[in-house]
Amino acid sequence: MRVYIPATLDRLTAYAERGFVPGTGDFLVAEDDTEDAEYEAMAAAALDAAELLDGAGRRVVLVAEASGRDGWIEDVAMADVVAAHVDLEDVDPSQDELPELAWYATQEIPDLLG
Repeated sequence: MRVYIPATLDRLTAYAERGFVPGTGDFLVAEDDTEDAEYEAMAAAALDAAELLDGAGRRVVLVAEASGRDGWIEDVAMADVVAAHVDLEDVDPSQDELPELAWYATQEIPDLLG
């Protein structure tokens, strides 16, 4: 199943160093395979990512193919991440409106973290 995992740059760095995203219940799944449903799941994950920030920072939503059940996903190998959506610059999570996240291919993640 395709999952949307809220994170921050610090968490993404840790995941990249480990090579996997630890199993969690903190993920979203689109209601169906439509583009609108996938966008809604990604946007909801972006809001959850804002809650992970301690002050200004950059939200991250990882999109991955994962297995799991009962509201819990297993560890997700970074090789199973298909994209990352990330703020282009630090945002203030207390703002009412936050910008859209930018899309990054998985091969761009090392440059994003560097």
